[in-house]
Amino acid sequence: MSSNVIEVGIVGGTGYTGAELLRLLARHPRARVKVLTSRQEAGKRADALFPQLRGFCDVSYTAPDIEALAGCHAVFFATPHGTAMGMAPALVERGVKVIDLSADFRLKDTAVYKRWYQHEHACPDLLAEAVYGLPELHRHEIAKARVVGNPGCYPTAVSLGLLPLLEAGVVDRGSLIADCKSGVSGAGRELKLGSMFVEASDNLKSYGVAGHRHLPEIVQELSAVAGADVGLTFIPHLIPMIRGMQATIYARLTHPETDLQALFESRYRGEPFVDVLPAGTEPETRSVRASNTCRLAVHRPGGGDTVVVLSVIDNLTKGAAGQAVQCFNLMFDCDEQTALDAPPIAP
Repeated sequence: MSSNVIEVGIVGGTGYTGAELLRLLARHPRARVKVLTSRQEAGKRADALFPQLRGFCDVSYTAPDIEALAGCHAVFFATPHGTAMGMAPALVERGVKVIDLSADFRLKDTAVYKRWYQHEHACPDLLAEAVYGLPELHRHEIAKARVVGNPGCYPTAVSLGLLPLLEAGVVDRGSLIADCKSGVSGAGRELKLGSMFVEASDNLKSYGVAGHRHLPEIVQELSAVAGADVGLTFIPHLIPMIRGMQATIYARLTHPETDLQALFESRYRGEPFVDVLPAGTEPETRSVRASNTCRLAVHRPGGGDTVVVLSVIDNLTKGAAGQAVQCFNLMFDCDEQTALDAPPIAP
């Protein structure tokens, strides 16, 4: 086998993000999925569980085994919170690079992690060196990382919408608002009452209003960008569609002379997966479906002192698996757009 082949393990590849990882990596010219784990589905082929992968993926699920995973160059964790931090230290010690799609390596403060996830962090030393996997903010650190904590979907959409404003210091950082709406696939593939068609269809529902687990993650990264604490009101909603997410973000301008369109275009010039739309237009979630693109539009209603940013992503791609593959490409010196350059699908 060519030395250019990167052998990959996926732990927990039976959910929507695991399936999305398999779909994207099937197009990757250097990646080969060597180990795919699931206790419940051990012995079954991935294309039996996900028929859309027939002809593209013939790997079978096996029970999680550290020795088998240690034979990989990289391991993705598409698992519930708490799993990756229990296995990552042994893998990193063996020279395996880890990309975790759960929250185990996102929050730098172990006390904050415990508050939001109700258990102690198992490997604070490894957490301290982990890099937050938002390439538009930490590209160079990701390229050198042994462990990457892949951002959540809401934090990706919100952070990309606010980065230019906070970096330039042109808004009141203490009164930010993010009104966000996500498709039902964001709730995962497990059987849950609120995710059932009869419950979710023809309905709009807010949740986590008193405090959502993604809030501290967003605040952590935006505060670092701003150089001081930020105040963010973040309200997520469930909408009756399968995939897609929009964040409508509000901030008060402190420098009303700012050319907002030029600011956003300058910040994201050259970013392969951020598309700043022309002035006066609005993005749609279907324009990014099954793609790794974030589309942004910036508005100033009535010429007042409120700036409105519209940010749309596919929650399973740029909000999860696609961003993980983007980080993988950086970590293994691949072109950043490898396996991620297909246009969105429609309708």
